[in-house]
Amino acid sequence: MGIDYVLFDRLVELSTRFRPEGRTVMLGRQNFPIQTKHRHLYEKTLADHGIDARRFDFTQEDGFAETLMEKLGFGAMETMDFSDYEGAGILHDLNQKPEKNLENQFDLIFDGGTVEHVFNVPNALEGLFRMLKPGGRLISANGLNGWYGHGMYQFNPELVWTFWKRACNCNVLDCRAIPVEPGGAFGHVEFGDPAETGVRLRLKNQIGPGRTYLYYEIEKTAQSHLPDFALQSDYETRWNGAANAGKTRLDSETQATPIARS
Repeated sequence: MGIDYVLFDRLVELSTRFRPEGRTVMLGRQNFPIQTKHRHLYEKTLADHGIDARRFDFTQEDGFAETLMEKLGFGAMETMDFSDYEGAGILHDLNQKPEKNLENQFDLIFDGGTVEHVFNVPNALEGLFRMLKPGGRLISANGLNGWYGHGMYQFNPELVWTFWKRACNCNVLDCRAIPVEPGGAFGHVEFGDPAETGVRLRLKNQIGPGRTYLYYEIEKTAQSHLPDFALQSDYETRWNGAANAGKTRLDSETQATPIARS
């Protein structure tokens, strides 16, 4: 697992508007390799966000990402993993519920591509919810498209809105597709909540065939809670008898919104 240029770009942007005060943790010990082909973009991202630094100011000799996270203002980030083979300080199997001493502990959890490797995704998501403090944020970047054979799963933005917003009552602050190659034919695409229209997102011709992240940021609040169940947006709208439910077909689709490419 590693923080490539496009995730670096997102983390730099996040650092300008969110500074956690308490414990922070990354899932898996992320590395931070400088991508030579994108080397000119690191300084541009820093300059665009008013940070007077160079890309090598954020690297460390062993190649991991703790220095990056701390210098961006995310604190002395801990590492959680299934085993300590890469030096993780917190050992936890995300297939299982976390121990009580991990609940409501973290102001920031960074999932840079771990949950896609966990078999029991519902348990993993519930565990992340339990470990976040109210006011804490989860930053997630897992495969949306093009990661065939990489992990056990690729994820749909429907999961973000269904589970995190409507089932858990968390704030979804960002939900977008990010191609791993910047400047290509496909840029960032921002996803709204399908429940607002009652029809499904239309991703055809919006998402390219290459490797693309589903990137999202959620905030747990004092009103957030774990659900008894979660229902897909368009079905829930119909079952709730929304006014326009009878005017749409099950295979109806709505556009996602392209945003500025980076």
